[in-house]
Formats: sequence, structure tokens, C-alpha cells
Amino acid sequence: MAAPIGRAGPRHADRDRVGGVRYPTGMSALIDRPSRPASELFDVAAVAADLDRLAHEHTGHERELRTAVAQRLKQVVTEGRARAEQLLLTDRHGRRCAERLCDMQDAVIALLYEFAATHLYPTRNPSEAEHMAIVATGGYGRGLMAPGSDIDLLFLLPYKQTAWGESIAEAILYGLWDMGLKVGHATRSIDECIRQAKADMTIRTAILEARFLFGEQSLFDEMTERFDRQVVQNTGPEFVAAKLAEREERLKRVGQSRYLVEPNVKDGKGGLRDLHTLFWIAKYVYRVRRPEELLERGVFDRQEYRLFQRCEDFLWSVRCHMHFVTGRSEERLSFDIQRDLAVRLGYTEHPGMQDVERFMKHYFLIAKDVGDLTAILCAGLESRHQKDVPMLNRFVARLRPRPQRTLRESDDFISDNNRINIADPDVFQRDPKNLIRIFHLAQKHGLAFHPDAMRAVTRSLRLIDKHLRADPEANRLFLEILSGRNDTEIVLRRMNEVGVLGRFVPDFGRVVSMMQFNMYHHFTVDEHLLRCIGVLAEIESGHNEEYGLATELMRTIQPEHRAVLYVALFLHDIAKGRPEDHSQAGAKIARNLGPRFGLSAADTDTLAWLVEYHLVMSTIAQSRDLSDRRTIENFVQIVQSLERMKLLTILTTADIKAVGPGVWNSWKAQLLRALYYEAEPALTGGFSEVNRAQRVAAAQAQFRAELTEWSAEEVDKYIGRHYPAYWLKVDLAAQLGHARFVHDTEAAGLPLATRWGFDESRGVTVLTVLAPDHPWLLSVIAGACAAAGANIVDAQIYTTTDGLALDTISISREFERDEDETRRAARVTDTIEKGLRNELKLPDMVAKRGAGKGRIRAFRIEPEVSVNNQWSHRYTVVEVSGLDRPGLLYELTTTLSKLNLNITSAHVATFGERAVDVFYVTDLMGARITSPTRIAAIKRALLQPFAPRPERAAESGSRDDATGDAAVAG
Repeated sequence: MAAPIGRAGPRHADRDRVGGVRYPTGMSALIDRPSRPASELFDVAAVAADLDRLAHEHTGHERELRTAVAQRLKQVVTEGRARAEQLLLTDRHGRRCAERLCDMQDAVIALLYEFAATHLYPTRNPSEAEHMAIVATGGYGRGLMAPGSDIDLLFLLPYKQTAWGESIAEAILYGLWDMGLKVGHATRSIDECIRQAKADMTIRTAILEARFLFGEQSLFDEMTERFDRQVVQNTGPEFVAAKLAEREERLKRVGQSRYLVEPNVKDGKGGLRDLHTLFWIAKYVYRVRRPEELLERGVFDRQEYRLFQRCEDFLWSVRCHMHFVTGRSEERLSFDIQRDLAVRLGYTEHPGMQDVERFMKHYFLIAKDVGDLTAILCAGLESRHQKDVPMLNRFVARLRPRPQRTLRESDDFISDNNRINIADPDVFQRDPKNLIRIFHLAQKHGLAFHPDAMRAVTRSLRLIDKHLRADPEANRLFLEILSGRNDTEIVLRRMNEVGVLGRFVPDFGRVVSMMQFNMYHHFTVDEHLLRCIGVLAEIESGHNEEYGLATELMRTIQPEHRAVLYVALFLHDIAKGRPEDHSQAGAKIARNLGPRFGLSAADTDTLAWLVEYHLVMSTIAQSRDLSDRRTIENFVQIVQSLERMKLLTILTTADIKAVGPGVWNSWKAQLLRALYYEAEPALTGGFSEVNRAQRVAAAQAQFRAELTEWSAEEVDKYIGRHYPAYWLKVDLAAQLGHARFVHDTEAAGLPLATRWGFDESRGVTVLTVLAPDHPWLLSVIAGACAAAGANIVDAQIYTTTDGLALDTISISREFERDEDETRRAARVTDTIEKGLRNELKLPDMVAKRGAGKGRIRAFRIEPEVSVNNQWSHRYTVVEVSGLDRPGLLYELTTTLSKLNLNITSAHVATFGERAVDVFYVTDLMGARITSPTRIAAIKRALLQPFAPRPERAAESGSRDDATGDAAVAG
């Protein structure tokens, strides 16, 4: 019976036999390793016997023999991966899985080498040149592989290639390619390796990780010795600088934040590549071969080394599962696989947090730990003068390094080359308030943080207890940090990274690394809160024109409310992840923390109000008709004072901006401005600094001043075609674009027209439609977009006084290149025009498109429909929310039309995967809907588009009945 891999066989001078099968020189070493993970995946000796049998069966038929061998080994790999997946699901040991897969690959290559050297190109008396070492490099050289990892091989020669060596290499490579594996390879002499390693940092890194597989061990040993002596020696600073620069460039591509909700597990910040970079640098500078040697060299202490192991094992678990789930080399932990991984890794749902959210929180905590390990290594490199000293920010970086000095405010801290450090090891034990004071002093003096000080802080976190949290001085220092004018976001982020922020404010600690499983929020909750503080500081600086109104209002708020605003932004989402509504729960937390931070009773009341109502202004601005007086009355009833509205406007601006790239835009800024100025007169007793008529006139005056190519008569005529609300809701650039579009369309004598453009900040394609207005217009446009495969993310609907509709539709961008997206936009607008000319059967075309695809399927949202007569004096307001998909808006508007409802105003918005569509409707007689029976029928009908397709098909008849009942009841 063939011996499984892992058992020792008797050695021979040139060939080895195990279980009756011969192996090439070096293969016995492969088999004799003390721990063989591949032994759990397949029996290498049995497979070797199969290959010998195939060689005898196909004697004289080399092509058939190669195919049979490749097929047998492909079967081995397929079955081995399936076995590795089952073992991973059982033991949940990611690194062990990566070792098994790598070891299986080692054995497969060994079998190919043995097969080629024995059956294809045997040599009895090899010359000096006919020797070769087969070496694993790159990721494969580390001895760890994910299921979809590439295989990097180096065929190492004494000095030149020979026919025999070339044949062996080709046999191995073609065998691997025929198995469907991805292989990178190089054939070099030792001299070539050394020469290229000196010139190319990528090759240098690959050789740094080189691992001998089999062949001539002496060749590999010579290369390693010369590499250490001729390349590595005295080049540490050069290598460190290159690797850190390479890391920065990589993070620019995949995202600078480690708290992106769809992280790249391999290349993202805090991912595996960061651990690899850390170890590359350690191997190069400290000349270590194994991670455990970092402990022996004092780079990490025992606790830090265990952390390194935990991070590595967790990230390998995630990466291997990702490859198994997707069946490919997928490195982005996207929404559509996060839930699958959470289940595989054993996470369960808790009150207020889904299983997937608990999994992702663990992921982000690990990413943070990887950052801590990187900082520790960099500190050691600085002490060896292998790395430049970091600075707090770019301004400080321009300052000259200053010698060590004691800070005048405290003898416990010193400034060491523009970095704050502790004066002695007992500063925190002696006075726990120093755990807050160190950050206060760093912010005050613009000092970066010395890694030794941060290590001491981390080891002293147990000193942050209820007594320190209640200490007035500690809370005063914290409030000054939070509302400081210099580098507030940077300092708070550092407090968060070392664990002080979560310990000092335990409610904040609960949201550290917490992700929200949706497509709207780009960052974890704690990262979002810290970014809000940064945006508020930017608003206050007045250097960014995009904040407009918020910057103006920041200069007018009462001085005592400045700190309240910073605290409110710090706390507004602090109750996320709890079973109750996070706004109301957050207000309770704010009432407890306000007095602790030293706020007065009145300021605490304002703070709690801001937290409780932080979503109100955004919701009303984006989903209500701002020209409806009832909308303004309801908003005024909530805010009650001009000062509160100012604070809420600023907070809302910062909150939206900090959600993620492209979320804040000129349209939302214009809506907030419109809501603010509509509500201002009611809050000031009828007096307004800029009343509605004046604001309309001012907007029209700006329009006149910019549209210089038109005559005064043409401008006056065009202005008269728009209702006042248009001039308040649409920004100047869009107004000018609309005017030229309308002018060109009418000059061409067209009854309807479309155009498109790109909004780079939001990543959307913007379509503009000009057509005669009619009740089904929005439904036809939405149906045409759905038929063309375009997903509407928001829409702005305007009607002119002469019966035209001027609609702006934003659709998700599909292609990265403008040329490709231009062709797609042309197809979509062509479909819209054909739909408006009644040349298409839109229901059939939309039905063929099917349900939503891709990431949307990963989400579950309970649909809601509300029918409200309190939000408008003249109209019934229908709000529909649920899981977005192509065609949804078409089905909703079609349903409303079938219900004999007239849509007078529509407010279409998408928040990630959630669609929130609000329609102002009347019956065909222009009256509001008040009948309870008809309201119930409307709700039932509007819920149907969210039902699974079989259910919708089964109930299509009852849907028509409900429509008829609704019409009769009306």
C-alpha cells in the first residue's frame, strides 16, 4: 500500500523511493517534513503510482500521456480544494487552510517534476549545466496560498539554460496550465537574479520570499547567500522607503481608509498585503526568516506576536472562504458575499445587530490591529534609523525637527523631534488623567505621537475607569480636544486607534468598527462620526465653497453653541446597533453625557434635540414638496427657533458629506438652502432677511447675468415659463443648462428631446427630458430606463407654465470610461424618446429585464407604504420605501396611474439599496384621498411590486380587482 505524504521513505543517492515510487532529488525532503498539511488532502504516493501507470499505458504516445497526466492532477487539485474547504468549515483555521493548499501545490509540482525527469526527459549522467533548482517565489514562496492564488515559480540555473532544463521547465509549466492554474514564471541564472534584484524592487521582494522546492539545494543556497551579501546588506533604508511608498500608492488605488464597508481583504488598508509588507520589511532589516523570529529580535513582545498570528489567521480565513464561495480569486469583500461568510464563520444575530454586521465589526477590529502592528514595526525602524520620523500633519512636516524638551504645561511629557512622548514609564499610573492630557497637549502644540507613548497608552487602558470618566478635569480636556481648532479629527482618530476614545466614552466604544449592512454608508459608524468632525472643522474654516449656507450660518451661531455642535456630531449616530430607534436612544445618551462634559442644562437640552432630530432636515428637504406650505409648517413646528434651525442645517450638511464620496452634491445643498429660507420667515414672526420673492428675484437676476448670449426679451420670456419654486430648488449651473437645452430643442422644431451628461462626484449619468406634460409621463420615462437596463437613483421633476415637463433623471453609471458610458446613455435616451412616442411595448420590455441583480440581492428590506394627509393641505402624500431595483419606479408610477391617481409632484431618492419615493397625488377630480377603504387599497397595490415574482404573478388578477375597488371607493 502506498505511503501517504508525510511518511519517511529510505533515501538513495540520486532518487528516492516511497511506497515503491521514485521521487526526484529533494522530494524526500518535501515528504519528510515533520508536519505535512497536504497529507489531509490527497495521498501523494498513490497519485505518483497512478502517473507511473499512465506512463506505461501511453508508451510512445507523448501527447495523450501529457493530457492524461494533466487530467489526473487536475482531479487531484479539485478534490483537494474541496477537502480543504470542508476542513476549513470544520476547524475555522485560515492559516492552516492556506498551508494545506500550498503544500498540495508543492506536491503536485513535485509529481510533475518527477514525471518529466523520469518519463519524458531522463538523463543518466547530467552535466554541470544540467542541474536546476525549482524555487517558489512571491506569495507562493511564503508557503501560504488561497484557493485562487497564482503560482510563481523560478527555475534557477547554474549559469545558462540547456535543452534539458528548458524541456523540464516547459513540461512543468504546460502541465500546470493544462490543469487550468494561473502560473507566473521566470528562468534565470544566479547572476541574473542578483543583477535584476539590484535594479528592480519587485524582483528583490520576490527573491526575499523565495522558498526552495526541489532540485539542486546548493544552487538555492548560493543564490540566498549572494542575495544577502550583495543586495540586502546596507540597503535597509532604501528597501523600507520603497515598500512604504508602494503601500501608499496601493492604498490610493483601493481606498485610504481601513473602514470602507466593502474592503479589499488582500490589498486594502489593514489587509493581508499590509501584513506582508510588515514582514518583508522585518525580513529585510532584521534578517529573519520566520515570523516567530520577530519575537526573538524584540520587534514584538509576546502579546503583540500573538496579535500578529490572530490577524493573519483571521484574514486568511476570510480570504480562503471568499475564494471558495465565489469560485474565483475574489479579493473584495462585497455585500453580496458578506452574509455567506458570516454564516460560514459562525457569527449569529444579536439584538440590534445582524450576523453580517457582527462579522464585519470583527473584520474592522482586525484591520485596526494590523495598523497597530505596522506602527510598532515602524517605531522599531525609526530607532534603527531605517525610516523617516512621521509628523502630525503636512504643515508640521515642514517644520524643522526640534531637540528633546519638556512641555511647560506638564513635566510628565516631552517633545522629541516634534513628537510627544512620556517622560517616564509611570506617568499614567501616577495620574490617569494623563491618558487624556497627552492628546490635549499634542493637539495644542501640533505634535505627532511617539510610538513608545502610544504603546504605553495601550497598556494603561485599564486605568480608564468610572472615576476617570467622572473627573471634571478629564472631561474638560476632552471637550477642548473635541471642539478644538487644530487637527481635531486627526487627534480623535488616534485616540480611537489606541482605544482611549472607546474606554473614555463607552457608548462610543460600542460603535467602534461597527458597519451598517447597507450600500448607503461607506464607512463604519465610528469612522463616519470622526469624519463628521473633520467636515465641521472644514465648514468652520470657510475655505470650501461647496458648503455655502452652512459656512455662512457657522459665523452667526451663538458662541456657546459651537461646542454643542461638535458634541452633537460626535454623538448623533452613537446609538446605532441597538434594538430601539438610534435617534431617540442617542438623545438619551446625549442627556447623560452633556452634564458630564460640562455643558449647561440649556446646552444639554439643545444637544439632545439635535441628536434626536438629526435626520429630519435631510428627510424633508429630499422627499417633501418645499413649495407646499404644510411642509414648512410641519418643519417649523419641529425646529421652533431660528438658532436650532441654523445648528441643524450645519449638522445635516456635515452628516451628509461624511457619509461617503459623491453623497453630498449641489442639488442637496440647494434643497437644504431652499428649506432653510422657506422656514426662516415663519420662525422670525414673518420677518425674513431674504424673503421668498426676493430670493426668487435674486436667482433670476443671477440667471440674467450669466445668460449673456440671449436678448433681454428672450430671457424675460423664458423666466416667465417657470414657477417660483424652480428658481429656488435648482442651482444656477443647472438652470443655464436647462435654458440652452430648451432653446435648442425648440429651435430645431422638436416636440420632445433628451440629453445626457456625467456627474463625476456622484458617479451617475444625468439624463434631461423635455416633453409635453401628461399624467403618465414619469411612468413612461421610468419604464424606458428600466427597459434599457438603467437604474434610477434620483429624479427632479419640474413643469413649466406652458405645459411642458422638464425632468432630470440620475441613473447609476455602468461603465468606467466616458466613451462607453456615452454610448450607453445614447441608448437609454433613445429608448426614452421611443417610449414617449409610444413606439415600444414597455411592460413587456421591463418584464424581460427581470429582478434586480448583483449586490442588491444581498439585502433584505421590509417594504413600507404610508398614505398621509397631514403633510399637505392640498394633496395626499404617498411615501413608498423598500429594496431598490431596475423597474421599481416604473411599477410604482404605473400602479398609481391604474389606481386613477394623478401625480402632481414626485420626489425620487435612493439611499444605497433603499429606494424612498414620495408622490403628491390627488384623485381625478383634484381632491385628496380620505376614504379608509381606498387608502388600504392603495397600500396593498403599492406593496405588490416588492413581492417575489412568483407571488406577484399569482396575484396579478387580485391586483386588478383592488384597482377597480379603489376607483369605485373614491
